[in-house]
Amino acid sequence: MEHRITGFDNYLFKAGRHYEIYEKLGAHLAEEDGEAGTYFAVWAPNAAGVSVVGDFNGWNIDKNPMDSVEGLGIYDTFVPGVGKGELYKYVIRTQSGDILYKADPYGNLCQVRPENASVVTDIRDYHWTDDSWEAAKKKPHETNRPMAVYEVHLGSWKKSFDGANHGFVGYRQLAKELAEYVNYMGYTHVELIGIAEHPLDASWGYQVTGYYAPTSRYGTPEDFMYFIDYMHSQGIGVILDWVPAHFPKDEHGLARFDGMALYEHPDPRRGEHPDWGTYIFNYHRPEVSNFLVANALFWLEKFHVDGLRVDAVASMLYLDYGRQDGQWVPNDEGGRENKEAVEFLKHLNSIIHQRCPGAMMIAEESTAWPMVTEIPENGGLGFTYKWNMGWMNDFLEYMKVDPFFRKYDHHKLTFSFAYAYSEKYILVLSHDEVVHMKGSMIGKMPGEMKDKFGNLRVAYGFMTAHPGKKLLFMGQDFAQIREWSEERSIDWFLLDNEPAHRELNNYYRDLLHFYRSQSALYELDDEKAGFMWINGGDTERNMITFCRMTKSGKNCLLFHFNFSPVVYKGFRSGVPCPGIYTEIFNNSRKVYGGEEMLNEAPIHSEPIEWDYQDNSIQYDLPAFGMVAFCFDYVPPKKSQTKGSRARKSYLRKSAAKRTRTESKKGTAKKTGRKKVKK
Repeated sequence: MEHRITGFDNYLFKAGRHYEIYEKLGAHLAEEDGEAGTYFAVWAPNAAGVSVVGDFNGWNIDKNPMDSVEGLGIYDTFVPGVGKGELYKYVIRTQSGDILYKADPYGNLCQVRPENASVVTDIRDYHWTDDSWEAAKKKPHETNRPMAVYEVHLGSWKKSFDGANHGFVGYRQLAKELAEYVNYMGYTHVELIGIAEHPLDASWGYQVTGYYAPTSRYGTPEDFMYFIDYMHSQGIGVILDWVPAHFPKDEHGLARFDGMALYEHPDPRRGEHPDWGTYIFNYHRPEVSNFLVANALFWLEKFHVDGLRVDAVASMLYLDYGRQDGQWVPNDEGGRENKEAVEFLKHLNSIIHQRCPGAMMIAEESTAWPMVTEIPENGGLGFTYKWNMGWMNDFLEYMKVDPFFRKYDHHKLTFSFAYAYSEKYILVLSHDEVVHMKGSMIGKMPGEMKDKFGNLRVAYGFMTAHPGKKLLFMGQDFAQIREWSEERSIDWFLLDNEPAHRELNNYYRDLLHFYRSQSALYELDDEKAGFMWINGGDTERNMITFCRMTKSGKNCLLFHFNFSPVVYKGFRSGVPCPGIYTEIFNNSRKVYGGEEMLNEAPIHSEPIEWDYQDNSIQYDLPAFGMVAFCFDYVPPKKSQTKGSRARKSYLRKSAAKRTRTESKKGTAKKTGRKKVKK
């Protein structure tokens, strides 16, 4: 048999630059001497010998030995008569004489768990219909557009009750039903958890054994291609969770693939996660780096995926991540930074942005590592976006506190604005926040059920108005009460049986459509000019007021948030300029479960100094309220009035430390309680 791996393949692979290596390694339908069959190739440089087995040879380890490609550590063979649908594994004879049965690292299809053999398939035959969508992605991704992500675990978004296929619904059916819901709600993208093949449902797909295979739980690779194609036809982008940080120790997977550390670092202080029980990729080895970079390109180019959310980036960046003293080895300068992983990420993002300029690379990075979203040429890691984990932690801690005590945690509400423009952020309320006894989003809110829903409404409103893109995990947009579990469908029955959940769902739907309709909420998302404080220090009343601005100054937005159960009539707030302020969103509508405290008439500003502004307006503010006013911004004249001079001084102070005791005229009441004079 003539080897199909060339010297040029050898050169590129050993240099870590063979970005289509998946076209060479793995199982590929082929023809030799006029006979159809399958060509197999696998990288196993430490093996004493390799053969391929399957139903086609009775799983006889001696029947189809593979030939060594000299100097590459690659073994290959052509087996005539083997076609689509055949099961196979590689049999590795180790230097110590052990026999290992391994799934194909580059295989495109696996058996449905708990079986784990690879399956011969062909992903070249699918006919794509998204040419215009793909053509638009040839331009660099634009961050000044709305982006509202629906994070989905397909296996539990909807379960089948007919007893077929382990209760899993197929990619094709899911595509139509999911797209309908996503468009109804107003999301722009879906982010899919657990698509690459994995043996354990409870890992949610974060312990991958088949990096080049969409999980067979929901169908074939062609079925998944249809899923993405259909999403694109409905105007919905698709992001995949991608896991280059670690892999499991399952015997059929990458672990000790040829009897020795191959994909993982050989030193356990560098090559194992003590807390997770997994192996860490050896980023210093070019062939391993090549495996991962080519895999990222595989999903983007072959499956037309629109972006990858890179899992656990922090664990890649730090050598001491999750380790105690003595469990890790410093770098050559004595530091804790993993230089090989840093270079891998820079190279990964550079290549992707060269070949797939419209693709998004999103970092789940939980530390303050600098310049995550800066280009590598300027010393950054090169990601398009970074998950804002700091905002998520602070904000949820604030929301969990009873409103009576929130004034002591007001800084957790405002601190994120201090660094909102240091990276290109996505604000996330992801699956990680509703598992492992953390409860659901509605479960985190304090008070009785009515107060919980009020808290959740103002929380989602604040997230929408805050600079940054948005992500919410499934079930939380209708206030699922139970903590999420991969073993069951999310609780759709709440929408039909519990009015409060339907009202919350109505609210979040309108909130998403409002977000997409207002350029102030995304046009200057990455620029400080897109934000203006009005009052960030009203700690006593749990309030915050700010503006989101547009490039033109037209249709800017003034937001006021009330994180307390107190209603304010005739509340006065400073405004950035004189003019007409028209309420265009109010979360107290009855269809949202509120008390319908609306400001229906346009409000003319008055030349009354307030909040260190020269002008102000009066309006009614509901309990747990979010109100948004539209206005046209008129920049102040050069000559400063007393109010504008005071504002400059005011802005130099920390918003979190300021307090306000004005607004003496209004009356207030706690929801459902007697009126209290203010």
